[in-house]
Amino acid sequence: MIDLLLADDHPVVRAGLRAVLELAEDMQVQGEAGTAAEAVRRAGELRAAGALDVVLMDLQFGSELAGIGATEQIAALPDPPRVLILTTYDTDADILAAVEAGAAGYLLKDAPPEELLAAVRTAAAGQSALAPAVALRLMDRMRSPGRTLSAREIDVLTQVAAGLSNQQIARALFISEATVKSHLVHIYTKLGVDSRTAAAAEAAKQGLIRR
Repeated sequence: MIDLLLADDHPVVRAGLRAVLELAEDMQVQGEAGTAAEAVRRAGELRAAGALDVVLMDLQFGSELAGIGATEQIAALPDPPRVLILTTYDTDADILAAVEAGAAGYLLKDAPPEELLAAVRTAAAGQSALAPAVALRLMDRMRSPGRTLSAREIDVLTQVAAGLSNQQIARALFISEATVKSHLVHIYTKLGVDSRTAAAAEAAKQGLIRR
């Protein structure tokens, strides 16, 4: 039996997920969490009790600890459960951040029920469970690394899109202003643009960062 924890700030979403998951004879929902902080706490408690295999984690929890941060903390637990990201966001920035945080899989909320169940089983078996569209994006990055933005360049561009200055970006990412400028030069070249505004717009258009 696969033991699950549902982490999403929308009760209706959690109820819908529970209904789908508990139709499967090999799955049972052991708990729910409405905040990312609660997800970390419940994951630790359930795992310690031997009653948790997979956490289904949303990315957006309002202004509180984000799903990425919660995923990182859960992945750092002793003998951690597997974390499967279930979200509406399919940008490179979110996908890369989730993978780096230790997520075992990444699935979009519009996935059909059979794809969700298959992803849960795959994650529980210790394998990578990526939505086809997400896997394709990662493959594209591997095939053309020279034209693809690095994780750090996406970090910088995300801050640019939020309206931060080079100095503010440097402080936020703990790098120098010179490094920020260097990243921006590479970003402009890769995206074929010549300004911060154009770079942010093109990145959003390509799905590299959230709009």
